[in-house]
Amino acid sequence: MSMRRTLALATCALAVCAPVLTSCGFDYATDRIYTPATGVNNREASIDVLGAVIVSAEDGSGTFVASFANNSTEEPGTVEALEGVDDQSQLTATDFAPMEVPPSGLVNLADEDGLEVNGEIAAGEFVPVALQFGSGERVELDVPVVTNCGYYEGLDGPPSADQCEPESSPAEH
Repeated sequence: MSMRRTLALATCALAVCAPVLTSCGFDYATDRIYTPATGVNNREASIDVLGAVIVSAEDGSGTFVASFANNSTEEPGTVEALEGVDDQSQLTATDFAPMEVPPSGLVNLADEDGLEVNGEIAAGEFVPVALQFGSGERVELDVPVVTNCGYYEGLDGPPSADQCEPESSPAEH
């Protein structure tokens, strides 16, 4: 009888302790924000910049695309300016008008045809970009320049035929 009681107690103890013994702990990589994408994120200001890229169909120009998420639940935020950080890229935004981001809201520039930019831009490079917000905050990002193909197709006009490679079928691999 004592063997059964010991086995029953051990089984109950294991059932009670199993969740604690199998947990991951605290501050593991699985608990952190992870965005598997080409674009860069910045969450340092009152407005988050998410998935920022410059889509370029030809060298020298492109379209800045990102999402702006307002962290304030009560006050709207504004994106006041977009400019290059260094003199080397000579990045300028054409026809930029300040944009409002509603409280707890999101503005996706891909839905609004993005912001046209000009400067030393070429696919495969990173361009230092600064964003100025109405709150006085400023964030700087190294934004990747991607081709106007695949996921980004059509965001900077029609894609160039020589720029995009046709997708191969799994049988060709």
